[in-house]
Amino acid sequence: MPNRLARETSPYLLQHADNPVDWYPWGDEAFARARAENKPLLLSVGYAACHWCHVMAHESFENEDTARVMNEHFVNVKVDREERPDVDSIYMQAVQAMTGHGGWPMTVFLTPDGYPFYGGTYFPPEDRHGMPSFTRVLTAVSDTFRKRPEGVAQSAAAMREIYENSAVPARSSGPLTPLILERAFRSLATTYDGARGGFGGAPKFPQAMAMDFLLRYWRRTGTEYALEMVRATFGHMARGGIYDQVGGGFARYATDVAWLVPHFEKMLYDNALLARLGVHLWQATGDLDVRRVTEETLEWVRHEMTAPSGGFYSTLDADSEGHEGRFYVWDASELDRLLGDDAAVVKQYWGVTQEGNFEGRNILHVPNDPRVVAQRAGMDVPALAAAVSRARQTLYDVRNQRIWPARDEKVLAAWNGLMLRAMAEAARAFGSAEYREAALANGEFLLECLVKHDDTSGGAGGARVLRSYKDGVARIAGFLEDHAAVALGFLALYELTFAREWLDHARELADACVARFWDEKTGAFHDTASDAEALVTRPRDVTDNAVPSGTSLAVELLLKLAELGHDVDMRRRANWVLDTLAEPMARHAVAFGHLLGAADMAVHGAVEVAIVGEPEADDFRALAATVARHYVPSLALAGGPPETAGGGSVGSGQAIALLEGRPAVGGAATAYVCRQYVCESPATTPESLAARLLAGSVAAPPADVAEDIR
Repeated sequence: MPNRLARETSPYLLQHADNPVDWYPWGDEAFARARAENKPLLLSVGYAACHWCHVMAHESFENEDTARVMNEHFVNVKVDREERPDVDSIYMQAVQAMTGHGGWPMTVFLTPDGYPFYGGTYFPPEDRHGMPSFTRVLTAVSDTFRKRPEGVAQSAAAMREIYENSAVPARSSGPLTPLILERAFRSLATTYDGARGGFGGAPKFPQAMAMDFLLRYWRRTGTEYALEMVRATFGHMARGGIYDQVGGGFARYATDVAWLVPHFEKMLYDNALLARLGVHLWQATGDLDVRRVTEETLEWVRHEMTAPSGGFYSTLDADSEGHEGRFYVWDASELDRLLGDDAAVVKQYWGVTQEGNFEGRNILHVPNDPRVVAQRAGMDVPALAAAVSRARQTLYDVRNQRIWPARDEKVLAAWNGLMLRAMAEAARAFGSAEYREAALANGEFLLECLVKHDDTSGGAGGARVLRSYKDGVARIAGFLEDHAAVALGFLALYELTFAREWLDHARELADACVARFWDEKTGAFHDTASDAEALVTRPRDVTDNAVPSGTSLAVELLLKLAELGHDVDMRRRANWVLDTLAEPMARHAVAFGHLLGAADMAVHGAVEVAIVGEPEADDFRALAATVARHYVPSLALAGGPPETAGGGSVGSGQAIALLEGRPAVGGAATAYVCRQYVCESPATTPESLAARLLAGSVAAPPADVAEDIR
């Protein structure tokens, strides 16, 4: 008989609906029972694409004997961390404090009032490699709770103190200066793997946000090593097994230092961040391989991760047919049978051997320079590329007949905002009608299904984003990251279309970020709204981990809108947050990648570009396309017809200051490039505009690559 999770919409929770465990979703019902029966809560947190979550579920949660122990001694609560990042963040902080590490599945034992007193991650079904069995942990925790309540109270009190310490008011760590950015660059350079790209050892994560900061740093300073780190890392990943050579898109991380063996789950947010980085790297370098990989990633999103409604799905599982990676690996004999005359050279290109490189089969990767492979095969590089292209299509068609990994089809606001931004920026840079259509469809979906309005709020902060959507149901009050990421996505749509309503929507959500998530007492943004469910603490995680923090997204949003509207209050608030985190950013750059991008804008100022004219006119489009082809860090872009320049309102009555007092010269579309509110002479041709865009750059301009390479 299904348990209470059968009434949920989260695919992860529904995976556990038939467990013999008497699961509760997170909520008052579980805590009320724990208080009434004086039982501890067992909180289990995971997500649908998590391999080890599946392992622990099969080993323990589906086991009748284990479930009996859980049901007898605990009130059992299952949480999807992607739906409730607030719950996940609070209790992950406790697990890390108790054990020195974290991860999923996360297993935490709570007092009836919600304070953690013991926790860990994965527990095996029997004692193994120094880890106690799950049943032994269950028995020991239950005995301790019943027989030694003073020890439980002491442990819970220690956690309460940690939470109280994390809620102290933010203080400035000194003014934000170029030296902070220099120290952050050096911090990243010291951990860079010069042989294989990336930062640190195995497991190796993409660190897209840190690389985006390095790209900015290169453009600002002309430091070629910064560009080299980004270009080499992107290239190593794109040639590695972490990149799906057949279907496009990146896996979550690599288990080895050479990017060969991925943890096969594919997450929407990783691909959003990497695709946006790819757009910027192509703008900076004109590298055709970077553009190809970026486009293949976005095509994967369009074809495999987009709902009919326009929303983007969350994840693809690592497992299929009960094995991690089964969907993605190949036997050498399969390629021989499927690829005919192309098989020999394609196997060389993708490093395929008879013995394989992963459990007897092959993860496709590109271990050698294609020029070397072509030379050895007695063909030129275009002929090799054609053979690989034919092979990709054949293998993709064959792979589609396999049993697919499970897809988590819930639509998360923050992750959609990140992908919307990447899709819209790619549409601008590549001039793609397909990406434009996908971006607009997603923006309309978010507006219709996940952005709601509270008419009782009296204006400011009246918009509210919901976190999750599935099967026609939108649920869970959105977090700071949801509001800020969606707003930045709407800003990207404004930059793509110059349709004023997208800017209005972005400003409305920025107002909501301040009204609902800013706390004057702490002088900081919090992850949950002021009217959200009360938890044991109000979380405030400022680090950029797998996704940008809500704080870093909100700071960037305020800075960009401050440029468009010359809003002093927005800039002041954003700069204060950056001042409070300046020293941590400098010391731990890899943990503040996105915030460092905002810091770059605060230190160096935005590059303000105003294009005056009719957005549908050819001369306006030519100027907009010129901006889109260039890598311009901290771009603040506005555009519109001269008769509305400075008119209308941005959200709560604010004009687009970048368009004020800037006429179209001689009736032609005209671009103004400004830095620190000092403008170059107006430009009416793409050539003159390009010269003005590059005037403030230290590094060389990118190659003008306009042809379609798909």
